[in-house]
Amino acid sequence: MSITIDLVGSENQRQVDTGTTGLDLFGEDRSIVAMRVNGTTRDLAHPLTEGDAVEPVGIDSDEGLAILRHSAAHVAAQAMQDLHADAKLGIGPPITDGFYYDFLLEEPLTPDDLKAVQKKMVSIIGEKQRFVRRAVSDEEAVAELADEPFKLELVQLKGNASDDDGSSVEVGAGELTIYDNVRRNGDRAWGDLCRGPHVPHTGYINKAAFALTRTSAAYWRGDQQNPQLQRLYGTAWATKEDLQAYQHRLEEAARRDHRKLGVELDLYSFPENIGPGLPVFHPNGGVIKREMEDYVRRRHLDEGFSYVGTPHIAKEDLFYTSGHLPYFAEGMFPPIDDDGQLYRLKAMNCPMHNEIFRSRGRSYRELPLRFFEFGTVYRNEKSGVLQGLTRVRSITQDDSHSYVTGEQAPAEIKHLLNFVLGLLRDFGLDDFYLELSTRDDAKKDKFIGSDEEWSTATQVLQQAAEETGLELVADPGGAAYYGPKISVQARDAIGRTWQMSTIQYDFNMAKRFGLEYTAADGSRQTPVMIHSAKFGSIERFIGVLVEHYAGAFPVWLSPVQVVAIPVADEFNDYLFDVADQLRKAGVRVEVDTSDDRFGKKIRTASKQKVPYVLIAGGEDRDAGAVSFRYRDGSQKNGVPIADAITEITAAIADRAQV
Repeated sequence: MSITIDLVGSENQRQVDTGTTGLDLFGEDRSIVAMRVNGTTRDLAHPLTEGDAVEPVGIDSDEGLAILRHSAAHVAAQAMQDLHADAKLGIGPPITDGFYYDFLLEEPLTPDDLKAVQKKMVSIIGEKQRFVRRAVSDEEAVAELADEPFKLELVQLKGNASDDDGSSVEVGAGELTIYDNVRRNGDRAWGDLCRGPHVPHTGYINKAAFALTRTSAAYWRGDQQNPQLQRLYGTAWATKEDLQAYQHRLEEAARRDHRKLGVELDLYSFPENIGPGLPVFHPNGGVIKREMEDYVRRRHLDEGFSYVGTPHIAKEDLFYTSGHLPYFAEGMFPPIDDDGQLYRLKAMNCPMHNEIFRSRGRSYRELPLRFFEFGTVYRNEKSGVLQGLTRVRSITQDDSHSYVTGEQAPAEIKHLLNFVLGLLRDFGLDDFYLELSTRDDAKKDKFIGSDEEWSTATQVLQQAAEETGLELVADPGGAAYYGPKISVQARDAIGRTWQMSTIQYDFNMAKRFGLEYTAADGSRQTPVMIHSAKFGSIERFIGVLVEHYAGAFPVWLSPVQVVAIPVADEFNDYLFDVADQLRKAGVRVEVDTSDDRFGKKIRTASKQKVPYVLIAGGEDRDAGAVSFRYRDGSQKNGVPIADAITEITAAIADRAQV
């Protein structure tokens, strides 16, 4: 007996024997780790049926790497339980560039434990244990997992598992399945509740291309009310070279870590007495922040925005009107009770901008009406997700809102996109793509608005995004509760992606606030509201810039643009005069007259990543000149003072990197 299947990418249908599996088709090619059958990803051991459309999943694809890493997570859990019989299993999903697995253990894991687990994993990989999928009933799963309390909880979640906490890799809405690791002699070595798919056997995991990287504490399913587990992180790649490249990226990322550089360059800090996620900017960091604010304030005014200001706190009722309560309640700080009147720290600026809009009557002639402010908002982020400047609780946004007619919305979104992309390029971020976040239609109760409104808004954003010519990536379910959004994803100097600017189409909030304008025909109409934050947040943007430039900012952003160093004390006055001329030209300059030796002064300026070091000795003074020393160590001697000032101010005006 034979069946006919379609091999995707092949021009012809193929006749195969009944019972043929993906292993029969692709088993000789170790670069194929799974297959898509009629669009659903399956193990290669899955038997094919008449008319199936079959497409191989390569290990070099994102999906293939995720499958490889998920399988590596299983091997890590098996190794852990082989070495620690008391270990209780949590969840072990693939993540970006790796995987993790959570365990409840009696003792904290040590570096030696990681070495032992990795050694055991190598042994399991060498055995080439097969991953065998087995469907079980709820009752069978409960009986088999009786000693695994966290797995039993997942069984009860069937149909309600979440991608957010990783539980969706274990259970879905359909049947429950357990993956057994089976030795060559047929004995079951280990098993785990899992949806799969997995690589055919553990030997597909390259012994030289995986590594356990670190451990951390983690609450079960991300809830602080739950038990605290130990999370084991690892990474797995197709080849040894890929692993080495990844490890090099990690080393480079560590060198660029904005938390470390923030201390070394005296930019900002996170005082414990103020609280986690609440940064303070020191004078050097304040210069960068001020330059950013001055730039974006000027750009907003040039783009037709009016500058406004709003308070940090408001009556709780305001946020019920906007819908932030209850939809965004978890992200807001608890209420403040003032003699029975409840107030909230604002998590968004838009409700207050709406109050400005409705403070008087509006005409269609005023639209587009654009408001902008530097508004500090407060998000009650969990302490476990706070990370330097890139995830904070006190957020300064260059927040703007455009009020437009429905007909004006497409042009306004294009206008905002051009604004955003130009801004990012001015700050040296010119490698980016767009992401379109839409509603999750399976969870409509989490979103406001009709199907028609969501469809219209999504189409407008999609068309504007496509017209930029940039890559557009779909993000289903990532929309705000009040409307879809475009976000700009920028790649930094070492290829990491950061979400930066956002543009959101909001057809709901204006109605909730009763905002209206008088149309040309005299009727009262509700405007469309478009939210945009060009930096996203100033704190996060600064953190990204620090890492993008590794602290060596373009001249215009550098806290100190020039350090003048005399060869000897007798040339101090000469360089003070040069510094005065530079300051009059708008240059931030310091003269190092410390007691340090000349060589140490040069090294100090280099460590502080100052763009220009100006040196003066006898010949320079006699010639009315200075000598340049650049960041790369190169020098240019005997430059007339006027020419030196011209070179430096031109680099500032051009936002040049030197």
